[in-house]
Amino acid sequence: MNKDQKKSILRWEYIIVIILVLLDQATKLYFKGFNFLGIEHKGLNYGEQVPVIGTFLQWTYIENAGMAFGIEFGWGKIFLSFFSVIASIFLIILIKKLEGYSLGVRLGFSLILSGAMGNLIDRVFYGVIFGESPLFYGRVVDFIQVDIPDIHFLGWEYFPIFNVADSCVTVGVIFLIIYYNKLPDFKELFSKKEEILEKSNN
Repeated sequence: MNKDQKKSILRWEYIIVIILVLLDQATKLYFKGFNFLGIEHKGLNYGEQVPVIGTFLQWTYIENAGMAFGIEFGWGKIFLSFFSVIASIFLIILIKKLEGYSLGVRLGFSLILSGAMGNLIDRVFYGVIFGESPLFYGRVVDFIQVDIPDIHFLGWEYFPIFNVADSCVTVGVIFLIIYYNKLPDFKELFSKKEEILEKSNN
């Protein structure tokens, strides 16, 4: 492997993704609990709440079979899981092609990829790992509960419980909104075979 190949593998975007996915999984296993290779950690009971900042911020362990923030997807979960796999592969390729583009754009897509992969691991593998469901039918672990003023038409007394992966996606989307004017022409981006020159300053 030459130096250029090593550089492309060790790009900072992918390092950020690895770190955030590991953080996401570590926090989920902490609250869910595990028993691997003789190492056991109990975690919280399902629905158990632990105050962090009074009732404004609490750790609340739940699981959902749907999308981010507990949005249900019903019988179509298998399609959601496959879509998540395809989306993650697309984002990995996209980030590689974004070399030379705005730092904010690259960071935004890196955060979205981190969140997508974090929840993807739950959906694809957790059911099998914990003996709860077949491959691709795992449930996503959520644990961050934030109190908000009641939103009666949605039936919300608090913000939907979420996790680190959900937070990554949200912040990533905010970055892309902020750096909207620096987003690439995707048709041009995927049609070029040569290395893309820098198009904007960070």
